[in-house]
Amino acid sequence: MKSSYELAMERLAKSDPDANKPLSPAQKTRLAEIDRVYQGKLAEREIFLKKQLDEALAAQKFEELDKIKQQLGNERARIEEDREAEKDAVRRSAAKS
Repeated sequence: MKSSYELAMERLAKSDPDANKPLSPAQKTRLAEIDRVYQGKLAEREIFLKKQLDEALAAQKFEELDKIKQQLGNERARIEEDREAEKDAVRRSAAKS
């Protein structure tokens, strides 16, 4: 008897048969490159915003501190979404090939 997880995975595979198609070496390289680029973007934003965080903390501007923390979280989420969207585009191109 199959578990509900196995049944769900089978249904998912049937709904998108190209999802399990293996990636080419070029696509794997492109995915790794995307990861490197977006890790760099994230690090750049974190450095910039952490500098602002330190300045706000030193000046005891606690409202500004909260705004910067929220901005940092938003930036992380946006960059992650952009990275995943770009990676999905590469994966979809694998399915069309």
